[in-house]
Amino acid sequence: MACERSEVLLEAQNLSVAFRGIVALHEYQLALHPGELLGIIGPNGAGKTTLFNVLTGVVPASSGRVLLEGRDISRLSPDAIRRAGIARTFQNIRLFRRLSVIDNMRIAAQLDQQAGVLATLARLPRFAAAERARDARALETLRLLGLEGYRDALADSLPYGLQRRLEIAMAVVARPRVLLLDEPAAGLNPAEVEALMHLIARLHAELKLTVMLIEHNMRVVMGVCRRVQVLHYGALIADGAPAEVQRHPRVLEAYLGVSDPGFLGQRVAG
Repeated sequence: MACERSEVLLEAQNLSVAFRGIVALHEYQLALHPGELLGIIGPNGAGKTTLFNVLTGVVPASSGRVLLEGRDISRLSPDAIRRAGIARTFQNIRLFRRLSVIDNMRIAAQLDQQAGVLATLARLPRFAAAERARDARALETLRLLGLEGYRDALADSLPYGLQRRLEIAMAVVARPRVLLLDEPAAGLNPAEVEALMHLIARLHAELKLTVMLIEHNMRVVMGVCRRVQVLHYGALIADGAPAEVQRHPRVLEAYLGVSDPGFLGQRVAG
């Protein structure tokens, strides 16, 4: 999907994060345009998940700013950032495990509901209309992700691969502007990885999502991402097209300690 290069949807300006003197992210820069599909890779301790935590308000930046469509969201709460249009998944799947699939979706969709407290308590027509719209969006999203047949199943009863898919469904039900996927291929078998790649491409195209993807599986990153950034010890060391990044001397040194471009397609630590 083409994007307007003059626009910047999500911007990070000199983002740094330090924990008790340990620098987890150092002056990170990002200009993410609408429709981009950006991969974030790097060895263990590179700062990838810290980056997602800062972008979504889970961890405050020590310095720098995050802008969404020009608006400074650096001090907003995670809930407010989600309502503003940034949704995410996590390395460790986060579901309401003893609730049904459809109830998980309803809770996720509720985060974006605009009926208001008084309308909710009084069950005014506006509240009922919002509930119907929420349920319709939840079912539509389950169909899009191939989960409609599991709507009444407990989330905990789903196979691992479908739990991963449900978490993605919960992230996209409110149709965010930016979707952050943190290691979505972790724990998946090769067939599930292939299906995940098709799913990401489909969500990107059909929902017109802008996607940032942290992933260790180079087949996924090089297969679906149009642009790749590489973090190393919290610093951004490369940013470009996948073919360009895989040949970058600093990237090869960070991963392998040698200038050998053969890591493409391999699973690397991160």
